[in-house]
Amino acid sequence: MSERWIYHITPLKDWEKAIEDGSYSADTLAVEGFIHASTKEQVLDTANYLFAGISGLVLLKIDTHKVPVEIKYEAAPNGLKFPHLYGSLNLDAVCKVVSFLPDVDGVFRRIED
Repeated sequence: MSERWIYHITPLKDWEKAIEDGSYSADTLAVEGFIHASTKEQVLDTANYLFAGISGLVLLKIDTHKVPVEIKYEAAPNGLKFPHLYGSLNLDAVCKVVSFLPDVDGVFRRIED
């Protein structure tokens, strides 16, 4: 199982820091050993599970063909397989960054692709 495009949700401030640093490393890389990502079909469920009601986020669209680190699809507690990046994300693999905001009721309902 492999997707050409995967997605990662992060606070805008963390993305801005990545631009300064030259690569992106989520907190989970240090703690869990990988960066969590989602397929397009998984993004809204992920957003509503982890980020409901939170603003100031961006959605990174990642071209897996440009990611040099290993990407493994691993099962979450719900049984679905999610892509995990085993290393820092190189900025040139991010082909699109969009503001990612919930609706006024705090629910994420759409992604701009």
